[in-house]
Amino acid sequence: MAGLLYRLGRFSARRHWLVIIAWIVIMGIAGLTFSLFQGSISSSITIPNTKTSQVQDELADKFPSANGGNGTIVFQTTDGKAFTDTQKADVKSFLDGLKDLDGVKGVRDGFTTQDQLDEQRQKITDGRKQIEDGRAQITSGQQQLDQQKAQLESGKQQIATAQQELDAKEAQAAAAGGAAATAAQAQLAQAQAQIDAQQQQITAGEQQITQAQQQIDENTKKLDTSEQELEQGSDLLDLSKDIRFVSSNGQSSIGTVQFTKSTYEVPQETKQAISDKAESAKIDGVAVYVSNDIAQGVPSILGPGEIVGVIIAALVLFLMLRTIIGAAIPLLSAVLGVGIASLASLSFSSLVEFISVTPVLGVMLGLAVGIDYSLFILNRHRTQLKAGMDVHESIGLANGTSGNAVVFAGTTVIVALLALNITGIPFLGLMGTVGAVAVLFAILIATSFTPALLSLLGMRILRRKERQRIGNTGSIRVPNKPMSTWRAVVTLVAGVLVLGVVAIPATQMRLGLPSGASESVDSSQYKAYKALDRDFGAGQNGPLLVVADLPKSVSEDDVTAREVTIGQAIAKNSDVQAVLPIGASKDRDIIAFQVKPAGGPDSISTERLVTDLREQTVSTDDGTVTLGVAGNASANIDVSEKLSNVLPLYLAVVVGLSLIILIVVFRSFLVPITATAGFILSVLASFGGLTAIYQFGWLGSVFGVHDPAPILSFLPIIEIGILFGLAMDYQLFLVSGMREAYAHGASAKVAVQRGLHAGRAVVTAAAIIMISVFAGFIFSDSSTIKPIGFGLAFGVLIDAFVVRMLLIPAVMHLLGKSAWWIPKWLDRILPDVDVEGASLERSHPTDGRGHGDAEHRGSHAADVAPDANPHEGHTPTHRA
Repeated sequence: MAGLLYRLGRFSARRHWLVIIAWIVIMGIAGLTFSLFQGSISSSITIPNTKTSQVQDELADKFPSANGGNGTIVFQTTDGKAFTDTQKADVKSFLDGLKDLDGVKGVRDGFTTQDQLDEQRQKITDGRKQIEDGRAQITSGQQQLDQQKAQLESGKQQIATAQQELDAKEAQAAAAGGAAATAAQAQLAQAQAQIDAQQQQITAGEQQITQAQQQIDENTKKLDTSEQELEQGSDLLDLSKDIRFVSSNGQSSIGTVQFTKSTYEVPQETKQAISDKAESAKIDGVAVYVSNDIAQGVPSILGPGEIVGVIIAALVLFLMLRTIIGAAIPLLSAVLGVGIASLASLSFSSLVEFISVTPVLGVMLGLAVGIDYSLFILNRHRTQLKAGMDVHESIGLANGTSGNAVVFAGTTVIVALLALNITGIPFLGLMGTVGAVAVLFAILIATSFTPALLSLLGMRILRRKERQRIGNTGSIRVPNKPMSTWRAVVTLVAGVLVLGVVAIPATQMRLGLPSGASESVDSSQYKAYKALDRDFGAGQNGPLLVVADLPKSVSEDDVTAREVTIGQAIAKNSDVQAVLPIGASKDRDIIAFQVKPAGGPDSISTERLVTDLREQTVSTDDGTVTLGVAGNASANIDVSEKLSNVLPLYLAVVVGLSLIILIVVFRSFLVPITATAGFILSVLASFGGLTAIYQFGWLGSVFGVHDPAPILSFLPIIEIGILFGLAMDYQLFLVSGMREAYAHGASAKVAVQRGLHAGRAVVTAAAIIMISVFAGFIFSDSSTIKPIGFGLAFGVLIDAFVVRMLLIPAVMHLLGKSAWWIPKWLDRILPDVDVEGASLERSHPTDGRGHGDAEHRGSHAADVAPDANPHEGHTPTHRA
C-alpha cells in the first residue's frame, strides 16, 4: 500500500492540474446527479417490525378510518382572553385550508370537537331527566291502572253478589209456580240482562287494562334499555372527561390534522407545507404553533456554530503551521471531500429514505477527518522539505508514509461505521454508510488532491524563514529518561478514578427521541409543547392509540358495552388519565381507543404504561381481549428499546474488531487490551457527560439545555462506532512510535517517552481540530444534532488527552517489556502491516530526512523485521 500511495503522490505532483480538474469535474458530476435524482429527506425515525408498526398495519388492514397519524396544531389567544366567534371562524377556515394537502385525510378543529363532547355530556344530562320524567309518567299510569283494576274487581264482586241473589230468586220463583212465578221470571230475565251487560263492561274493561299494562311494561322495558345505553354512554364520557380540545379558560384550542399514513411516513413536503402555512397564518389576536410531530424540520448542514468550529480549526492549523496557505489546504481539501460525499450520497435520497441527521453526520465526520488526514500528509511534507528533500519526492514519500497511516486509520473508521449495518436497523445502517462514504472521500482527497495542491504551491508551502533554513534543521532533542514509576501509578489511578466518576451518570442513562420540549425556546414546537402541557396536561403531548383485539366479532348493539368494559379496564392503570373510544372496525372485531397518559411522551411513567397495556388482557363473555399500542410516544419507545437491545451486540463487534486489528498492527497482546480498555473508558465517560448535561440538566445554561430529556436513542451506537475509529487513529500515531523506538534499541520505558514525544504534536492538533468541528454542532438549532456534537467532541477530548496521552503511556510504562510480548508462532503467521511505510523510507533514503521530522510527524511502524530481536544489531537511533 505504501508503494502504491507513493506512486499516486508522485503522479498527483507531476499532473497536479489534471488531478485538481478531475476532482472539480467529479464535484460537478455529483452536483448534477444530486439535482436530477435528489429526493425528500424525512425528519422521522422509523424501524420496521416493531410492536407499533404491527398495530398500524392491523389498523390499515381492518380499520382504515382509524389508521394514519395525527398532527397537532395549537391555537392560543395573545391577549389572554377567550376566543371570540370571529377568531373561532378564522381558526376553522385555516384548518379547512389544509385539507387539500397531499397526505392529509382530514382536519378537526378543537371548537367543534369540544362542542360535540359538551353536547354529548348535555345529552346525557337531558336523557337522564327524560328517563326520570318517563319513569314518573309510567309510575303515575301504573297507579291509575291499579285503581281501575281495583274498581273492576269491586264491580266484579258486586255482579257476583247480584248474580247469586238473582239465582236464589229464580229458584224461589220456580218453587212457587203459577202466574206469580211467570211474572217473576220475566222480571228476573230483565235483571239477568242487566247483569250480563255489566259483565260485558267488566270484561271490556279488563281487556283495556291488560292492553294498558302491556303498554306500560313495554315502555318500562324501553326505558330500561335507554337507561342502560345512557349509562354506558355516561361511562364512556366519564372515561374521557379529562380530554379537552379547548382549554377550560377558553384561551387555547387544539386543531388536529389526520394523515393518510403514520406520522413517521408523512412526506416532509407535507409537514413543511403545514408549518409554512402556520407561520404565515394571519389570525388576528391568535398565535399558531405547530407541534413536534409536524414541525420536525430538516436541520441546516452548516449553521453559525458549525462555521465557528471550522474557524477554530483554521486557527489551530495556522498556529501549528504558521502559514495561511498551509492552513488553507486541509480546509479546502476537507470542504471538497464533504461536498462530493454529501452530494453523491443525497443523489440516492429518492431511492432510499434519508432521515435529516444522516447528511449532517456525514458533514460532521467529513470535515473533521478530512482536515486531519490532509494535515498529516501536509505536515510530513513540510518537515521533509525543511530537511532538504525535493518537492515531488517529498510529496510522494509523505503520501506513502503518512498517507499510508491515513488509509489505515480511515479504513478503521469506515469499518466501524459500516458495522452499523449489522444492527438490522435501516436508518442506522444508512447513517453508518453515508458516514463511511464521507470518510472514504476524505481519504481519497487527502491522498490525491492534497498532493496536487502541494505540488502547485511548491516551496511556497514553507514560510520565507523556513526556506532560508532548508537543510539546517538542527538537532532534535528526544527523551532519554523514562517517567517515574510513581508518576505512572498516580497518573493511571487518578485518570481511571476521574473517568470513573465522570461515567457514573451513565448508569442512569435513558434513551428516547426528541420531543418538542427539546427544541429551541423560540421555536413553534417548544411553544406548542408547553401550551399543551400547561393547558391540557402533559399526556396531551403524547397520546397513545390502543387497539383491542376481540376474540370474535360482536353485534352492533354490543359495541358500546364492549367499549365500556375494555375502556374501564384500561382506565384502571394508574398512569392513565383519560380514555376516549374511537370506534370499532367494519367487522367489529377490533376496537380502538385514544389513551391520554398522565406523563409526557418521554416520561418513565408513559414508558411503563405502554409496557403494562401491552401485557394487559381483558376478560369478556366471549373470551380474552388483547391490547396493542401505537402512536408517536409508543413508536419512540419501540425505537429506543430496539436500539438498546442491539447496542451490546454492536459494542461486542467493535471491541472484538479493535482487538484483532491492534494485535495485527502492534504484534502484541497487552497493547490491544489496554487500547480497548481505554476506548471503553472513553465511551463510558462520554456517556456520563451526555447523561449529566442532556438528561440531568447539569450546566444546561451553558449548553442550551432548558428541558432535560432522555438521551437520543441512536447516539450511543453512533458514538461507539465513530469514537472507536478515532481512538484507534490516535493509538496508532502514539503507540507505533513507542514500538518503533523500542525496536531501534531503546528500553521499553524510554520508548514510551520517545513515542509520546514524537506523536503528541500531531495528535494534539488533530484532536483539537476534531473537537472544534464537532463542538460547532453543539449549538445547532436541531435538538437531534446538539447531543451528537457534544458526545463526539467530549469523547475525542477524553480519549485523546486523557486516555491516549496520559493513561496509555502510564500503562505502557508499568508493563515495560511485557507490553510487546507475543507468542512466536503467532508472530510468524501475522501479516507485516507496515502502517506508516517504514520499508518505503528505507528504499528512498534522503540526507537529513530522518531526524528532522521527529517533532512534527506521526509515528511509524518498526523498520525491522517483525520477528527480529529488537535489541540486536541496532543502535539507539530514534526516528519519530
